[in-house]
Amino acid sequence: MRGSPRMFCLSVILPSCCAAAGVAAIVAWLQVGPLVPVEARVPGLDGAPSLESLSADVVRPAPGEPLFGPGKAGESPGVWPWFRGPHRDGIVPSAAIARRWRQGRPELLWQTPVAEGYAAPAVAQGRVFFLDYDVQRKADVMRCLSLDDGREIWRNSYAVDVSPNHGITRTVPAVVGDLVISFGPKYHVVAWEAATGRARWIIDLVADHGATVPDWYAGQCPLYDDKLDQLILAPGGPSLLLAVDPRTGAVRWKSENPQRWLSTHTSVVITEIEGRRSYVYSASGGVALVAADSGELLCQTNAWRVPTAACASPVPLGDGRVFCSGGYDSGAMMLRFGRQGERYVCETLFQLKPRQFSSEQQTPVFFQGHLFGVRQFDKRLVCLDADGNERWNSGREKFGAAPYLIADGLLLALNDRGRLTLTPADPAGPYQPLAQAELFEDGVDAWGPMALAGDRLIVRDFTRMQCVRIGGE
Repeated sequence: MRGSPRMFCLSVILPSCCAAAGVAAIVAWLQVGPLVPVEARVPGLDGAPSLESLSADVVRPAPGEPLFGPGKAGESPGVWPWFRGPHRDGIVPSAAIARRWRQGRPELLWQTPVAEGYAAPAVAQGRVFFLDYDVQRKADVMRCLSLDDGREIWRNSYAVDVSPNHGITRTVPAVVGDLVISFGPKYHVVAWEAATGRARWIIDLVADHGATVPDWYAGQCPLYDDKLDQLILAPGGPSLLLAVDPRTGAVRWKSENPQRWLSTHTSVVITEIEGRRSYVYSASGGVALVAADSGELLCQTNAWRVPTAACASPVPLGDGRVFCSGGYDSGAMMLRFGRQGERYVCETLFQLKPRQFSSEQQTPVFFQGHLFGVRQFDKRLVCLDADGNERWNSGREKFGAAPYLIADGLLLALNDRGRLTLTPADPAGPYQPLAQAELFEDGVDAWGPMALAGDRLIVRDFTRMQCVRIGGE
């Protein structure tokens, strides 16, 4: 059907008039210019709230007053002050370990129930410290037990809602003088008085420093550098690492994080690079080298990263070498940091496929020029030389994701069910167990790191922690 002349005129003339008006408006605007000055969007000048102002609005957990139990500090000697022991390497050279046990197993001294997870203790002053969780009260709970009999000396807590996700707890505290410093599942760092249980300070790494809590919660353990008397934390986000005064919680320095790498389940380690004390951290996007005295980011590389969950911490071997390993088909890699003129650089010395070596959870031990660890691919305990060549493995013996350490020239290794195996830590091999014992009845996921203080070995499975005597006669 054809339209009328009036409709035709409207359909042609009206759009033409609108177009002409639009052109006139643009010409007028160009002649007048902007009505207000326009400035570049500069961080801090655009009215956006800063990280500090945002954190001021966050409701922070507040530790309460300690509750005291019947326990007393033990008289047993020996210390395990932080993650991986006195020298941070998983080795106790001065221990005296029995090669055989009466009744076919070490003497059980005490056992206590714990929340689901893998948190492990630090030991000092006859006390056992570990961060537990109270499911009913929804609170992280710092517990102090007697090393002698396991009775509770004190406990203190702060409210935080954590839902079980393959367990809740995963970290090891650090004993620093008269303080014990914990790292909670949701990145709350607290300094507790070791004798009284009172909280001296608390840092919320999410609210205060823009950290992102990783999947499966915190696995990072606080690092105390006794040479420089500072606590090292890895929040990721705006700052990759922080140095903190252990007595006050005040920040001494922050390292830059230009790639905005996130934190992982790994812990920061200390190394020396051509005489300069440094920290190595395996973050979400790669490995970073940071100056210990200033926090300067010296070098970073994306040659090594674990795509799903990095758990095993880097292992310094000396001469700038750092061994990195992980699960989820990542295998392992040997890096070397060094100086090239005024710059620090990193090179890859070799890489191992998962079938050669991989470590999903535990950090390998470097002993007598060799690396000892459990390979995720086949769950075997293996010994590698410093070039990545296998020297021996445990054959049909499987160890899963459970922990191990070296003491008195022996490898002490658990399996997933909590069976303890003693075998010589001899690079020449072969794998030849001296003794084995089931420490837990119906043990499940005995993945938490062990602690060895004097002749006392503290181990745990998913819901129980126990102390056994393994010293020599």
